[in-house]
Order: sequence, then structure tokens, then C-alpha cells
Amino acid sequence: MIVTIDQHSGFCWGVVRTIEIAEQELESNKKLYSLGEIIHNPNEIKRLGEMGLQTIRHSDLENIKDAKILIRAHGEPPSTFKLANELGIEIIDATCPVVTKVQERIRKFYDKNYQIVIFGKKDHAEVIGLVGYTMGTAIVIKSVEEIDNLNLNKKTVLFSQTTMDKESFYAIRDSIKLKIKAEFEVGTFEETALDFHTKDTICGQVSGRDKKLREFSRNNDIVIFVSGKMSSNGKVLFSIAKEENEKTYFVENESELKAEWFKNVNSVGISGATSTPHWLMERVKKNIEKREKEFTYTPS
Repeated sequence: MIVTIDQHSGFCWGVVRTIEIAEQELESNKKLYSLGEIIHNPNEIKRLGEMGLQTIRHSDLENIKDAKILIRAHGEPPSTFKLANELGIEIIDATCPVVTKVQERIRKFYDKNYQIVIFGKKDHAEVIGLVGYTMGTAIVIKSVEEIDNLNLNKKTVLFSQTTMDKESFYAIRDSIKLKIKAEFEVGTFEETALDFHTKDTICGQVSGRDKKLREFSRNNDIVIFVSGKMSSNGKVLFSIAKEENEKTYFVENESELKAEWFKNVNSVGISGATSTPHWLMERVKKNIEKREKEFTYTPS
């Protein structure tokens, strides 16, 4: 049985950067707080926790004394930085540079009085941060159907959460364009509605995994997808792998592997989310190889 790890899976560079920043700080200071889970993977959180990283919520900020606060890759709204400054809390900003750039672009359009529409998930940490750069006025949608809730009779710009899928983003863009054109032609929209812009702010590294994951899934008898259950990106990538190979199984770690998955299997592919550490996929791989006889044994 051949077991292969998807070379295109695992931490994206933004997450790698955040983890490295946390590790460097923990080397010199054994106490560090992360505002929200640093990553949606319980195994990595446990590893960093053993080094001294503690997860806190926004409601805990007023009780933090003599410690630094890490802003994770998802970023935070301006109000968080303002509060930390007022409380005298030192911030270590590990926001992914890709997210920071989106925040800056949104702020520029907001300052020009554009209606900001964001394709994403309302409760996602990154989106909460992005909306904060519009003083809470941005409208968040996640499907074509929701454009009916928008007032497009004004100048508008469409952005995206960095981890969403391009196909849905462009479907929303096209639907908005068609609606604006139709309403303008019948006279219900003013000329300002034609001032519509689309900003594809989906991370290229994340979106590029779709095609590669599909190919990887097709080339293996079964796929073990390793991810934290709370990972938004993990859920999306798992569904993509499942579309290509119905024998795709979701696990958080090697303890969830089931022997029946491996019967009459010659090739096993291991993949993961952008929040899945490579060391964890390696551990799953070694466990499968170690237990190969147990997995493939068929009683006579």
C-alpha cells in the first residue's frame, strides 16, 4: 500500500508566518495570548499551548495584565486595536499580509462613499475584521440569491473573503452586473449604479488548490483529509475532494482512522486544509504505514 501526502496541502504561507511569529515570541517570553484560536486545528493549538500560548476572547481584554496579545492571520477590526491601545496592551500583529491588503483596499473605497459588498461568511473572523473597516456598514452575502437584498442603485464595489471560491464570486459579480444593466435600461436605476467595481480578493494560493486537489483525489484509491472540524477552508476542500473521490474520509488526527476504509486499497492520499500542519499529516501517514497489516487483513 502506497501512502502519499499531497504536496500542495497544509499551511498557506500566511498561516506559516503567523505560527512563526508566535513561536519566536514564545522563545523569549513564555506567556502569550492569542485573540481567538490562532488556527482552526486543535492539534496545532495544543502544541502551541504547551509552549505557552493561551487563547482568549475579546471580553477578556480588560483583564489582561503584563502580557502581549497576538492578532492571528484572520485580522481584526480597527476597534480592537483602539481598545488595546486604551488598555495599554501591547499588540503583536500577525495578520496575513493578503488580508491586510484587502482591509486597506476596502477602507479606500469606503472613504470614497462606495457601498461595500463582501462575498463571505458573516461570522468568520476575517469578515468581521473587514466589515470593521467600513464602520459596520458593509453588506455580507454568500450566494447569488442574496443580491436581491442589495440596493444597487448607488456606486458599489464587490470584495471577497480571501478563502472563498472563485466560481461563486464571479457568479455573484455577473448577476449583479445583469441586474444593474436591466434596471438602468428600464429607468429604475440612476447612472450612479453603473459605477460598479469588482475586486477579486481571493487568495491565489488558496484558490489554486482546487484544481490540484481534484487531480490528487482522482489519482488515489482513497483520500484521508486531515483538518480541524471548525476550519471553514477545510470544509470547502474536503467537499472538493469528496466530489472527485467518494472514498474521501475526514479526520482530525490518526485516532479517527477506521480499518474498513483500507480494505483492498493500493494507494492512499493524505491531504489537508490551509490550517493543517504538515507534521500532523506526516503522523497520520506513519500511523497508516505502521498499521498496514491490521488495515488490510481480511479474515479467512
